[in-house]
Amino acid sequence: MYRNMKNRFVAMLFAVLVIPIVSCDNEALTDLNVNPNASTELDFDFILARVQGSMTTNGYVQSRGNIIYSSTMIQQFASTAGFVSGDKYFWNEQYTSAAFESYYPDLIKNATHIVDNLEGTEEVNTYAMALVVRTYALHRLTDLYGDIPYSGAGRGLEGQDNWFPAYDDQEDIYTMIVDDLREARDILSASAPNPGTQDIYYGGNLDNWRRYINSLLLRVGMRLTKVNATLAQSIVEEAVNHSAGVFTSNDDNTVVIHNDAATNGNSAVIISDNYKAGNARISGTFIDWMQATNDPRLMIISGGVGNPDGDPTLWDTDPANQIGLPNGLNAETAAEYAIGEGLIATADQYTINLFSFINPLLYDFSDPMFLHTYAETELLLAEAALRGWSVPGTAEEHFDNAVEAAIDKWTAYDASFEVDDADIQTYIAGLGFAAASNADKERLIGEQYWAATFLDNCYEGYANWRRTGYPVLTPTNFPGNVTGGTIPRRLRYPAFEESENPDNYAAAVASQGPNTLTTRIWWDVN
Repeated sequence: MYRNMKNRFVAMLFAVLVIPIVSCDNEALTDLNVNPNASTELDFDFILARVQGSMTTNGYVQSRGNIIYSSTMIQQFASTAGFVSGDKYFWNEQYTSAAFESYYPDLIKNATHIVDNLEGTEEVNTYAMALVVRTYALHRLTDLYGDIPYSGAGRGLEGQDNWFPAYDDQEDIYTMIVDDLREARDILSASAPNPGTQDIYYGGNLDNWRRYINSLLLRVGMRLTKVNATLAQSIVEEAVNHSAGVFTSNDDNTVVIHNDAATNGNSAVIISDNYKAGNARISGTFIDWMQATNDPRLMIISGGVGNPDGDPTLWDTDPANQIGLPNGLNAETAAEYAIGEGLIATADQYTINLFSFINPLLYDFSDPMFLHTYAETELLLAEAALRGWSVPGTAEEHFDNAVEAAIDKWTAYDASFEVDDADIQTYIAGLGFAAASNADKERLIGEQYWAATFLDNCYEGYANWRRTGYPVLTPTNFPGNVTGGTIPRRLRYPAFEESENPDNYAAAVASQGPNTLTTRIWWDVN
């Protein structure tokens, strides 16, 4: 008992002695919690670089939205693996939800944070660039899902009212996209602070940014051709004839350069999901199309026939011998197909290596990824000119420029992909664009857009296919598919939206239609 009383006394004495010290030097003690080497303010330029990179390094989204669904639905890739849901028109909740569930709490939240904090400040360039990245991501989402949260997206930290954002109608979203892009373009200023190299798209070059924004406006405007041609024309003509213009060469391409620390999201997918050896091949539709026109990209896209993990000297790289894998097959039906084509005599001889594999030079971790290209821009200009809209140049000039640029762009992956200019011109002449009917010109433009978006931006190829109907694709009808043997027209909203944001989810479904893969979004009326 004495000992306890003594210990209590010592403790009280210590407290009495310390109290005045704390009260006299409270500020000094508080300063001990401050890291003198850490910034007390957020570096918005650093966040900008992060959100820009998130568009291409997120392998989770790229694998599910870009490769598993978009690329296979438009028959650029094919797979016998059951998990490659877009190939067989299955619904996989995790895969269709990936872009929605990843973009909102990360990329869009961070981009919106920059926008909301820098609006009205002198940091107009960082503000504008973040606004464009935010708009680009939301544009991708609305084209995948239809009605989505746009105006209230990414603002959950501002208060409880934003925790369950309403879904905006896609028609209204497109108005907001145009407004946001024009605002960003028009406030860029050479006299304002510039993020410089922390802008990983263009290193702070404002002329490049203006051309990029106008090229995005061209894309957005053309998306509306079937639902509001008058509005589409006005958006396109304003962007193209703006003083800054649109992309004029491959030097303008919006591209992210990767390294071993920040890797190409497509490459990570192809390697980690064993796409290179077992789970994917070039689609037979795509291979057949390239062979029919002697497309010089064939042996850029295909690495050959054989085992991609085996001896390269055994690969068959003769363009005439490339064999694409038809979409909508499993291993058993692929073997039956191979027997029917005379590739093998019996089913026990079957191997996926009968079909052309993805060129290994296209999936290094450090490979670039294109978000928007000069080739796409020129193809859309060719279509606008064909429609008789007020854009400079002829449809044929834009088409020729586009095809040449789409072939040349692959040298960014590897210098060995350079194609002799004479061969390019021979290929372009063989397409016969100048003498084609207007209907055939539309087809040629659509097919080349399909090719120009291969691998990097299958999302965009999928969107343009839904708008134009080109290329003309034959759907598959694999047993158990959820579309009745038709190519999906959208991705499904995540299941958690129905439980966590039920009122707004219900309003979106009531407005747009059932949450299925076959419900068409607003601009998809072809």
